[in-house]
Amino acid sequence: MAKHEDTREHLLAVGESILRGKGFSAVGLAEILKAAEVPKGSFYHYFPSKEHFGCALLERYFVNYQLHMQSLETQYDCGSERLMHYWGTWLMSQGACSPANQCMVVKLSAEVADLSEPMRQVFKQGTNEVIERLAKWLDEPRCDGALSPNMDAQSMALMLYQMWLGASLLTKIRQDGSALETAMQTTCYLLGVKYI
Repeated sequence: MAKHEDTREHLLAVGESILRGKGFSAVGLAEILKAAEVPKGSFYHYFPSKEHFGCALLERYFVNYQLHMQSLETQYDCGSERLMHYWGTWLMSQGACSPANQCMVVKLSAEVADLSEPMRQVFKQGTNEVIERLAKWLDEPRCDGALSPNMDAQSMALMLYQMWLGASLLTKIRQDGSALETAMQTTCYLLGVKYI
C-alpha cells in the first residue's frame, strides 16, 4: 500500500473482518498483520496500541453505518418505509448467523465495554447517533398519515433498538431467527404496519 491512508484503511478493513468472527480479545496483532500483509512497524505508525486500533475500527464502523442509514433517506421518502427497510435488512443479515454479517455492536460491545473505556465511549457515541437517526425517522410523516402523536420518538427509537440488539444476541445463542422474527412482529405492531 503506497498511500498513507490506504494502509491504515486496509488494516482496519482486515481487522474488522477478523474481529467480526473472533471478537476483540481472542485476536492478536500478529494475526491481523499476517492477514493484512503489513509489517508491525507500519501498524504502530498508524495506531499506538491495539486499543487505539479498536477505537479507530469502531469509529470507521459507525461512520459506514451512518452512511448506510443516510442512503436509506435518499431511497425512501417516508419514515415508515425507511424504518421497515432498515429492520428488514437487520432481520436478514443478523438472522444469517454469519460472521461476515455480524453487527459489531452485537459482537463486541459486551466484550470490550468492561475492558476499554475509550472503546466503550465510541460504542456509546455511535449507538446514540443510530438511535437519534431512528428517532428522526419516527418523527417523519408516514405515507398514509402521521404516527401516533402520543408516541415519543426518542423513547420509541431507544426501545426498538434495544429490542433488536437483544433479539440479535438471542439469535446467536439459539442459532435460529425466531427472536428476530418476534422483534419484527413487535416492531410492526408498535408502528402500526402490517406484518408480512
